[in-house]
Amino acid sequence: MKTFLLLLLLMLTATTFAFGQCSDAEKKTLEAFDLAWEAAGQRGDRAYLESTFADDFVALSAMTGKKETIDSILRRAERNKANPQMADTVVSDNYIISCTPATASITHRLLVTAKFPNGREETYYNRSVHVLEKRGGRWQAVTNANHEVSDYAIMNYMERDWNNAVVKRDFAWFERNYAADASEIDSQTGAINNKAKAIAQMKADKSVVKSAELAEMDIRVDGGSAVVTGINRIKGRDEKNQPFDYRVRFTDTFVKRDGRWQIWATQGTRVP
Repeated sequence: MKTFLLLLLLMLTATTFAFGQCSDAEKKTLEAFDLAWEAAGQRGDRAYLESTFADDFVALSAMTGKKETIDSILRRAERNKANPQMADTVVSDNYIISCTPATASITHRLLVTAKFPNGREETYYNRSVHVLEKRGGRWQAVTNANHEVSDYAIMNYMERDWNNAVVKRDFAWFERNYAADASEIDSQTGAINNKAKAIAQMKADKSVVKSAELAEMDIRVDGGSAVVTGINRIKGRDEKNQPFDYRVRFTDTFVKRDGRWQIWATQGTRVP
C-alpha cells in the first residue's frame, strides 16, 4: 500500500510540473473541497456525497465502489447522530496539494479521536490521499487511500504542533498533551516545573513568539516511550517589545498512556 501511494504521488507530481504548479488560490479551493466533503459525511448528506464521488470511484485498499463507500459513511453518520456523546472527533490538517487543469491530488493528516464506553479516549494519526479529476467543470474523487502513520511520524507531528501552540498561545494544547506528572526544566533559570507551574508560566509570559523552527531532529522510539532531540530556533519580541532570536537544543521525552502519546519531560539549553 505505501509503495502504491508513493508511486501515485510521484506520477501526479510529475504531471503537475508538466502543466505548472498549483496556484495558492487553487490549493485553497481544493482544501475547501476536501473539508466540505468531510463535513458532508459527518452530517450524512447523501446528495452532496453523490456529487463528490465519481461513478467509477474506487476506495483503496478495500476496493469498494461509490455506493458501498457512501453507504458506509452514512451508517457512521447515523450512529453518531444516535449517540453524539460517543461520536469520533475528526480533524484534517497539514495539507499537501498538487494539481493540473484536469487532475489533482490531496494528501493530509487525519486525526481521529475515538471515545470508549469506559471514558477512555484514543487518538489515531492517519495520512489520507485523494485523487480527483475535473469532470463536467467540477472536481470529483476517483480514488482515495488511508493508512495509519508510524510512531516516528507522530513524534514529528507532535513537535510541530507544539511549536504551533507556542506561537498561537494555545494553552489548551498543553493541558491536553502534557502528562499529569510531566516535568519541564526552564532553559533560562534551570528550575524544574511540574505541569501546572509550566502552563502557569506560559500564561504569565508577556513575550510574543513570531516563529519557531525545528532542525536537526532525531527521534527514537522504544515501545511506549520516545525521546526526541533537536534544535528550535525562536524569534519574536519580549515584554519590552525588543526583538529576540535564539536557538535552543532540546530533549523531549514522551510516554504512551491510555492509547495516546503525551509529553512526559522536556529540557532545553540555549546554544550560540
